[in-house]
Amino acid sequence: MVSFNTLKNTLALVLMCFVLSSCGFHLKKASSLPDNLKTLTLKGDDEKSSLFLNLEKELKASNVELTPSAKNVAQLYLRKESIERQTLSLFQNGQVAEYELAYGVSYVVKRPGEKAIEKRFELYRNYQDDPDHALAKAKELELLISEIRQQASRRIVRELSQL
Repeated sequence: MVSFNTLKNTLALVLMCFVLSSCGFHLKKASSLPDNLKTLTLKGDDEKSSLFLNLEKELKASNVELTPSAKNVAQLYLRKESIERQTLSLFQNGQVAEYELAYGVSYVVKRPGEKAIEKRFELYRNYQDDPDHALAKAKELELLISEIRQQASRRIVRELSQL
């Protein structure tokens, strides 16, 4: 015979599934690129930059076939990245305590028979500086910039999927 607790748990599970499905909740599907961007030519101002290489990996992970230049293939042209640093706060002795890092990326998408689309975005991060630990802070800054580049390449692929 089925115990009362088992029946109660089953009923609670069914009720939860019903409530969750009735509220319109859906799991997010992986963003897929439009068919005219499944084959792409990737070019850039600096084709050996970390951002270019990260973007190349992200596109391959999204099942995009990268080909050399062709007339009837869409082209993604990655412009040079920009990194700006602005002082946010100072220590009492006047040394910089905190910076804001602004990482700018722009790119152009050209599809055959359509007008070129130019996009630009910036990502911001704050980081603290400590002159007593300059080597560690320099390594931290390198790591931060590397993470921002990865995030920027993922964002470019996401934006491409919305075109």
